[in-house]
Amino acid sequence: MEQNHSIPVINPLTGTAIGTITAATDADVHAAVMRARAAEPGWAALGVKARIRLLCRWADSLWHEPDPLLDIICAETGKTRLSAFNELFVVDNTLAYYRYHGPRLLRPQTRRVLFPVFQWARVHYKPHGVAGFITPWNFPYLLAFCDVIPALIAGNTAVIKPSELTPFTAHYGVDRMHKTGIPADVVQIVDGAGETGAALVEQVDYLAFTGSTAVGRKVAARAAERLIPYSLELGGNDPLIVLRDADLDQAVSGTLIGAMENAGQACTSVERVYVEAAIYEAFLERLQARAADLKLGTGYDDHVGSLKNERELLRTEAHIDDAVRKGARLLVGGKRRPDLGPLFFEPTILVGVDHSMAVIQTETFGPLVAVMPVADSAEAVRLANDTPYGLSGGLYTRDLQHGERLALQMDSGDVSINRPLSIWGAPAAPMGGQKTSGSGRRNGPEGLRRFVASQTIVFDGVPRWLVPPGLVHLTPFLRRLIVLRRRFMSFLPFLRP
Repeated sequence: MEQNHSIPVINPLTGTAIGTITAATDADVHAAVMRARAAEPGWAALGVKARIRLLCRWADSLWHEPDPLLDIICAETGKTRLSAFNELFVVDNTLAYYRYHGPRLLRPQTRRVLFPVFQWARVHYKPHGVAGFITPWNFPYLLAFCDVIPALIAGNTAVIKPSELTPFTAHYGVDRMHKTGIPADVVQIVDGAGETGAALVEQVDYLAFTGSTAVGRKVAARAAERLIPYSLELGGNDPLIVLRDADLDQAVSGTLIGAMENAGQACTSVERVYVEAAIYEAFLERLQARAADLKLGTGYDDHVGSLKNERELLRTEAHIDDAVRKGARLLVGGKRRPDLGPLFFEPTILVGVDHSMAVIQTETFGPLVAVMPVADSAEAVRLANDTPYGLSGGLYTRDLQHGERLALQMDSGDVSINRPLSIWGAPAAPMGGQKTSGSGRRNGPEGLRRFVASQTIVFDGVPRWLVPPGLVHLTPFLRRLIVLRRRFMSFLPFLRP
């Protein structure tokens, strides 16, 4: 018989346990989903505006007393205080967007049908039921609640399986939801590792997964077998293109910010930089000088925090070793910093790289960025797209129209021009992966409507004296109307579909 077992949660700054969680069994997951399913009709019946009011009360309580949440995020992840605050801000900003636009986006819509005036249709948006969330450790607050918020607004209930490496952040957020009036069965947590996540996929009506491409494939396969809708935000190996007309100081700062956010442990972090040859040496000179200003630590004024676990550190070192063995050289960094903590690693810049190296081919998830020259923008785009991933990308240029044309040629879900990671501050804009970086979108209208199913109701008000009841769908009179409609709809807009 399946048994509960304890899982320690480790503080990466000290290497010591900050607590334990108890892994949920299959029966525990089933019970949680059943409670959520029973609570869903009542939650949906509250209406969009009432649900939003409860969520805003929750967000206000966190915004006005942020330190307990930030303490937990930092203790679980080892990231800087500012990076933890960014998580709070992005979630709060996401709710602000849906607070003002959610009711309109979920409002029933009138659509045209075959014969205007006499026929019309109404499209209603109905929640899927119980939405399941499998969330990662690198942004344990942001990547859980920026998805849970629109699901709840849409009328679903939620069951969250946070990463077993950082569960207490999600627990704190959910506990505050309950204390501010959201019913306990509407939002629940089931703890555990991969087995718990697999059990959740078997039970829910919708599944949102954020994590690795390898696990995402398994989640997608099982969701497809069950014929439930799902969304995936998976790995990335995101490129940045620096054109010859770029503001070099701006591009250098953006490269370091984009590459070193959360010690590089971000799916949308800058990992590969392609610089036009005409400015390559000048760019490297300024990049090396500016990197010397990066401060390691966990405070508000620090730039690069700790890695979360040994796996990320070893992968970072392996990518550096592979690149150097194949001819690359270290421009900056490349060493552990045990004086600061067991998992601190220096911000690292590699040059002399090419596409045969692991650092270019795969995601590192560490404070490492590789820079290489290109002949022109066409080569930069070609190399940027030479990857199975397609999550995010960046561009630096003074010619914004040219930048937009190049961005449209990049195979990624979003491209930030002249400021890295801009997508996280734009909750109205959808974000998500192409190719092996996932499917579906979070944020914007798309991020809300993924949590609903549309239902269309078609009304027919054609009077009986005009079309008497018959035994064929298209009577001779209706056929003549269709022919006339086809002839005149180019001139009469109200006849168009």
